[in-house]
Amino acid sequence: MDLSNLKPAKGSVKKGKRIGRGIGSGKGRTSARGHKGQKSRSGYSRRSGFEGGQMPIHRRLPKFGFRNINRKEYKAVNIETLEEIAAKLSIDTINIDVLIKVGVTSKKDLVKILGNGELKSKLEVTAHGFSKSAVEAIEKAGGKAIKL
Repeated sequence: MDLSNLKPAKGSVKKGKRIGRGIGSGKGRTSARGHKGQKSRSGYSRRSGFEGGQMPIHRRLPKFGFRNINRKEYKAVNIETLEEIAAKLSIDTINIDVLIKVGVTSKKDLVKILGNGELKSKLEVTAHGFSKSAVEAIEKAGGKAIKL
């Protein structure tokens, strides 16, 4: 057994269509392009959205909507998740690096702490944003909410 004996599994490799190789091949003469017309010519390519000359749907429908280029997209993390992380790692300070290490967020995410769940342990939490209920819950448990 060596590299010269290797071949793909039976049935895994299919032979390609040999177009334009004579009438006997069944794909000769018009090379499977039919007779005449734009699509039979060489160099033909249809742009995306082309509907045969009919006004394309992306031009028939009106423009709508608005996308604010200044919008900040936050990754939401609930305080119940912080409680689980603190219990699992037995720590009292949670920052972005800890959340990345645990796999809750990625490096480029902006993190906002939300107030869903219960917080029992005293935590010092550092994040990009906090909801009012999250700040209340953290301070009620004796911790601190530090905004980046």
